[in-house]
Amino acid sequence: MNGNAAVSTVFVVDDDSGVRDALTVLIEQEAIHVESFDSAEAFLAACRPVPRSCAIVDMQMPGLNGMQLQAELSRRGTPLPIIFLTGHGDIPTSVRAIKAGAVDFLSKPVSGAVLLASVYAALAESERLNLRAEQSNTASALVASLTNRERDVLLLAVEGLSNREIARRLGISFRTVEVYKAGVMHKTGAATLVDLVRLVEESRTGSQSRP
Repeated sequence: MNGNAAVSTVFVVDDDSGVRDALTVLIEQEAIHVESFDSAEAFLAACRPVPRSCAIVDMQMPGLNGMQLQAELSRRGTPLPIIFLTGHGDIPTSVRAIKAGAVDFLSKPVSGAVLLASVYAALAESERLNLRAEQSNTASALVASLTNRERDVLLLAVEGLSNREIARRLGISFRTVEVYKAGVMHKTGAATLVDLVRLVEESRTGSQSRP
């Protein structure tokens, strides 16, 4: 049993009540919290951010199907790892699902061991995505704390321009660039140019992931 399982949540989205019940029993034996829904629409209506979570989604359902649900979560900017479980799978569909970010694409019937292995992989992916989101939010806040001129200097610095080149580009003195760059390093806690490059990349990742 996974030591972090108690703080995990698995959402089961399937129109078959028998499947929902079976999956709930299997997963709750691992001390993982389960919430089940009989349609994609019901899930989307109740969907909320959960720190360590994933979803097991039936591909073919009345109303929105699994791929449409995946697309809507992506549109909303909800980083929820998905495991597709279907009795009507085919290779092109599975390839599209995986390319769109699905963790796994399993065909019914599936063994409990295989399903649980996918669940733990999806929960680990959820942790990775949440950590990246936290880093992006922190980086965005640090960049936002800079003055406009400090941000100008930062962006030119991470492009590889020297202080003298930045001074010429902005029409300010070399010494002024040094002062602005020192302010950037102090406010962001960066020690090197590599730190600044990482900071800018993480802040851009955060802005791109928001809907």
